[in-house]
Amino acid sequence: MNSGQAVQHACDSVDIVKELKALMINHALPLWWREGWDASRGGFVERLDHQGNADYVAPRRIRVQARQIYSYAKAAQLGWYPEGRKIAMEGLEYLLAKAKGPDGQPGFVHLIDRNGSTINPLRDSYDHAFILLALATVYQLTGDASVQEEIRLLWEFLDSHLRSPHGGFIEGIPPALPRRQNPQMHLLEAMIATFDATGDAVFKSCASDLFRIFVAKLYDRQRQILGEYFEEDWLKIEPSVVEPGHQAEWVWLLKGFERITGCPTGEHRSQLLASALRYRDETGCLLDEGDAEGKVRKFTRRLWPQTEIAKAWIAQAEAGEQGAADQAIVALARLDKHYLQHSVRGGWYDQFDCDNQLLVESIPASSFYHVICAIAEANRVLS
Repeated sequence: MNSGQAVQHACDSVDIVKELKALMINHALPLWWREGWDASRGGFVERLDHQGNADYVAPRRIRVQARQIYSYAKAAQLGWYPEGRKIAMEGLEYLLAKAKGPDGQPGFVHLIDRNGSTINPLRDSYDHAFILLALATVYQLTGDASVQEEIRLLWEFLDSHLRSPHGGFIEGIPPALPRRQNPQMHLLEAMIATFDATGDAVFKSCASDLFRIFVAKLYDRQRQILGEYFEEDWLKIEPSVVEPGHQAEWVWLLKGFERITGCPTGEHRSQLLASALRYRDETGCLLDEGDAEGKVRKFTRRLWPQTEIAKAWIAQAEAGEQGAADQAIVALARLDKHYLQHSVRGGWYDQFDCDNQLLVESIPASSFYHVICAIAEANRVLS
């Protein structure tokens, strides 16, 4: 890269990151508080319609409540949205009141209605990963002792009720098959965040356990793919399904794991990223699903894999990989062009088919976590 190209790269980086940060501050964060919070009964809604109006009727997944708490706590932590502290605390109060053990059993239920009544009492490991992530982010923001206590109690539940004798964590209570890599991935994310927030070595130790599961069971080194579905003892279910978005997500998470432990992850990151990039369409966006041989199985493309490929390139840029920052900028621009230029500013398009036709009319709240995390990482590393 010559000096002129370097200057242009720096300008492009600042411009796209600045633009996306402004989108969060000026539009997304106000929108999802104004329309995405149920002011009369509490709690975050699952989605907005294509005009930006709240859907109050849709059942509420606990993972979405946790993701929105994370998003507002993160925004407050970054100084992007000072009101985020109050919003995150209100969201956490609602989550604890409505979803934590309403049936007298430990853990959080899976699904509630608008009134806060339980629809599904499943204790889902994926949900609990996001609850821990939310608690860690709020605690890092506030230092609130009661939040620290909730972290302790949640860890006790995870450790005593959801551990698997075969390593990692079971799918939930009641247990279910197939086992999936996805809950393990997000539990790793939560452990890294909770270690950052508390400094408690137990969370770094758990992150190390999950990394060992990744190396020994989840990652197929020979084919350089991440498996999605497994038998109870982590035996892979063939034919292997590949979700390129998850491969990209692990690139970013492995960089975080390396940061807190010093364990080298560069080889795994490079392999996962190269493998994920096989599954793209003419727009350059990641597609939703492929097979172990690099062939596409689903030609649809959702929003969230695009945030994860941007984060993967950002992680590689932070590690000093040549050209990674340029690729991150391209990925962020692609995310903006195809998904974030919604008629409702602060909203997003969720999924397109192979003909670039929109498949989901509504604006799902669950995507906010992906979007704000990608932009926060871009702001931290590329600006």
